[in-house]
Amino acid sequence: MSGANSWLQRQRKTDLTELAQYTGLKNYDTLKKVELELALDEFLAENTATFQSDPKLANYYASRARTIGSPIKKDVDGPAEKPKVARRRVTKAAEEVIAPAESSEEEPSSTSTAIAHTPARALSLASRIPLPATPADVADAVDRSTVALRNRVASVYMESGITEATHATRETLSSVNAVLFAISAFELYFLRPEILADRYAFTIPAVSFLGTSDYAVFVPDMFLLLTASFWSPALLWAFTSSILPSISGYFINMAGSAPRGRLARRTTPVSDTLVDPLTFSVVKALISFVVYGQGVTFGGWINEVSIARINSAVYGGYKGLLAGAAISGIFSFYDAVLKK
Repeated sequence: MSGANSWLQRQRKTDLTELAQYTGLKNYDTLKKVELELALDEFLAENTATFQSDPKLANYYASRARTIGSPIKKDVDGPAEKPKVARRRVTKAAEEVIAPAESSEEEPSSTSTAIAHTPARALSLASRIPLPATPADVADAVDRSTVALRNRVASVYMESGITEATHATRETLSSVNAVLFAISAFELYFLRPEILADRYAFTIPAVSFLGTSDYAVFVPDMFLLLTASFWSPALLWAFTSSILPSISGYFINMAGSAPRGRLARRTTPVSDTLVDPLTFSVVKALISFVVYGQGVTFGGWINEVSIARINSAVYGGYKGLLAGAAISGIFSFYDAVLKK
């Protein structure tokens, strides 16, 4: 045969591939369009008895009958027909099927052609989509997706550095020095408005789009830094809450005292604690009670107005100062026990 069937030549490569899959042609994946046409023509000619009654292949056999005459074989279930009679029947059936198809091909629109080929393509595409066979496969797929998502979230969390920052913050705050600093910051938070009062600065106008009203902004009056009304209570609080307790903790340092004797200095490590936090807390509690609780001015060295201002500004007055010293003392004692 010099060329393939004319009906096969009019088909596209995708239609020929679907037809090869439909008829069971082997090893057609690597064939070009012309080679696939010849292979299908030869395969369908050899299996005429199997496919001649298939409506999907009626156009092929009608075209073949018009060209060279289709060899009609004996029916499997009945006696053999005469070639001319059988050929007439096949030709008539093929013409009935091909007539509407040829009339639709003459129209400029390709809608009917797409409709004719869509079911086969849809079935072919559906057969290529891997679908889970059982509910157990669906559950396994869901579990794998969940595990992959959890691993991705864990990876993003580890790469963000949140764990390292959390551990570093915990290590920094888990010390006596951090507790002492927090207590001093708490006291200073309430003392600042008393010694460095706020003054009106400007007003943020209302925004009707956001539904906000006018907001007055106040800032600390920095000119008070040039007056004695700031420095007198500020220096008194710094002296009683930080300077005097630190000096006492440095000289009365039970945690960082050097061991006595030459042999002890060689064998016993010396602590690097410059200020004993327990001594710091005890001295702070004592001086706070004497100055703020009893109003002792040490012969007029301390201004009574400054004592009253600090006592009224700090949360809880002198009792609040005593409570802060007690808390830092407990932490200091607990830390010393753990180190021992």
